[in-house]
Amino acid sequence: MIIIKSTGIVRRIDDLGRIVIPIELRKTMGIKKQDPIEIFVEGNNIIFTKYTSGCMFCKELSDTFEYEGKTLCRTCYKKMKKEAK
Repeated sequence: MIIIKSTGIVRRIDDLGRIVIPIELRKTMGIKKQDPIEIFVEGNNIIFTKYTSGCMFCKELSDTFEYEGKTLCRTCYKKMKKEAK
């Protein structure tokens, strides 16, 4: 269950369609300059989350590693290794 908590912060969208995420929120959420942000829509809500890449095959987020610029989980890696034999 997701708990939605109001921050009391209101921002306007500029002429180019941009919105600034306040530094207080960026610090709290560990968002740094150039970090990727993923955008979701749920009903009338727009949800921004700090992007974390999962396995390129199954989208698993845990037990992953980078191989030649791609994210793989150990399970998919083992399946690929087995099929390659």
